[in-house]
Amino acid sequence: MSERYDLVVIGGGSGGVRAARIAATHGAKVAICEEYRWGGTCVIRGCVPKKLFVYASHVEEMIEDAAGFGWQVETPRFDWPTLIANKDREIARLEAIYERNLKAAGVTVIRSRGEIEAPHRVRLVHEDRAIEAETILIATGGRPNLDASLPGIEHVITSNEVFHLETMPKRVVVAGGGYIAVEFAGIFAGLGADTTLLYRGPMIMRGFDDDLRSALQDEMRAKGINLVLNDTFERIDQTPSGLVGTTRAGLALEADQILFAIGRNPAIHGLGLDKVGVELTQAGAIKVDAFSKTSVDHIYAVGDVTDRVALTPVAIREGHAFADTLYGGKTIAVDHALIPTAVFSQPEIGTVGLSEADALKDHPDLDIYLSRFRPMKLSLSGREEKTLMKIIVDAASDKVLGVHVLGPDSGEMAQLLGIALKMGATKADFDATVAVHPTAAEELVTMRTPSRRLRGGKIVS
Repeated sequence: MSERYDLVVIGGGSGGVRAARIAATHGAKVAICEEYRWGGTCVIRGCVPKKLFVYASHVEEMIEDAAGFGWQVETPRFDWPTLIANKDREIARLEAIYERNLKAAGVTVIRSRGEIEAPHRVRLVHEDRAIEAETILIATGGRPNLDASLPGIEHVITSNEVFHLETMPKRVVVAGGGYIAVEFAGIFAGLGADTTLLYRGPMIMRGFDDDLRSALQDEMRAKGINLVLNDTFERIDQTPSGLVGTTRAGLALEADQILFAIGRNPAIHGLGLDKVGVELTQAGAIKVDAFSKTSVDHIYAVGDVTDRVALTPVAIREGHAFADTLYGGKTIAVDHALIPTAVFSQPEIGTVGLSEADALKDHPDLDIYLSRFRPMKLSLSGREEKTLMKIIVDAASDKVLGVHVLGPDSGEMAQLLGIALKMGATKADFDATVAVHPTAAEELVTMRTPSRRLRGGKIVS
């Protein structure tokens, strides 16, 4: 007889781990299987190691800025292998915590790939056995997208490999214009690499507010990053001196490493979804309802594999809501509106709510509050980097529809701004809030006069 469980989770990332733990605490008999390492993309080869790299890349600027505050610092020296080793040690520590917490909750932990071989039945590939499940949750996340038709694509790396490079490349080309691309462009530039960002569109960070996007491009160029826009690779060649990426516009971009960060695809290959009739979206993600149920009653899916909002905290929230709904006696559908997010670009982005372009679709009358200034922490360093803060207000109701920040600690601000917008804050609420001085964030509650007014979708002042 096969082992039988109330719930079998396929995938040990953030969403799957949270769902397994919460279901187990509600009394369900739970097993979770993972073919690689506990923690998934975010912990092992995503958000966490990336943020550690971002911290490392800030240090040289901090040392440069120190002179303005009276510090005399000897010439610094960066050692890539030390960063890699320390990162690996921290990731191993976090992975151990994930596994320990699962076991403490009573979850059966299985280090094996799981595949659906029949209704209510999951095959553990590495153990060559099957287990039975009343309910199956798929939480396998996503994988980096690569253009298999591009000549020379075998020479590039993705965010999976970049954390394990033995030596730091002196010349880097990053292909892409989203979160991962701009973050790694900033990391490598900050660590001293000659860095180019190649993006197919006219402006990076598609989907974000245009003022924010434009300001980020200006600041990235000021930091020495070469932005090549409206262009893509035509081929990539290995040469005795490194790689040469030829673009459609005829540019020859030389590099020691070419990092592709052009998006991620749901990791569904070989899961056996076709065997049980799980329906997919046109984009190849698992189609789910508001409660994360697939087209098959006993199969659910959360996180990036569903292609709803591909952010780690969203996967965690979906996993928790799933477990509470099925095993905790609650009925919870995750609200995917007004999700705050941070981009650890340089400068950092923090944002919540609608961009100006999206706000105009349903709110033709807007008041826009916009401020750009040099933050106080740079006043003695001589650095000209600017902070941007933007508030988008529905003129009819005074409701704040979106807040967008570019500058130091923007991600921290976005978390708290998310609470205010979720509660339906108005511009009057912002105005009635006493400022914390001296901070950059006080600008958010001291902007009184709109920078521009739009009525009927047109700028009137």
